[in-house]
Amino acid sequence: MSDQLLTKKNRPYVCGLDAAVDVIDGKWKVLILWALHDQPRRFGETKRLLPGISEKVLAQQLRELEADGVVHRRVYDEVPPKVEYSLTESGTALNAALGPLGAWGSRRMAELCLDHRTEHQIGHQPEQQAVPASMA
Repeated sequence: MSDQLLTKKNRPYVCGLDAAVDVIDGKWKVLILWALHDQPRRFGETKRLLPGISEKVLAQQLRELEADGVVHRRVYDEVPPKVEYSLTESGTALNAALGPLGAWGSRRMAELCLDHRTEHQIGHQPEQQAVPASMA
C-alpha cells in the first residue's frame, strides 16, 4: 500500500494547491464558504445568498464540504427541525486563504469593466464619413 495521498478522483496530489482545489472544486463551493464566513446560517438563508443554486446542488455541496471537514452541520433537537451550517476551524482558514484570490478577482472585474467601458465608448462614437477627394 502506498503512502501517497490521493485526490477524490483517485490520482496523487501534485502539490498543496492541488489538495486545496480538490476541496473547493466546482462552481458553488467557494461561494458557499463566502456565505458562511461571518455566521452560522440555515439552509434557506444560505440558498438566498446564492442566487441560481438549486436546493439539490446546495445540499450536495454542503455534504461534500462537511465530509472534507470545512463545514459543520448542527442539527437542533426541535420541531420543526432546525439545521445550521458553519465553518470549521479548517474552513475558516481556507476562507482566509481565499481572501487574496477574491481581492485579485475584484481587481480583475474593475479592469474588465474599464476595458468594457473603453471599448463601448470607442465602439459607439459617431462614424466620420469619408469626404470624397473631389470635395476636399
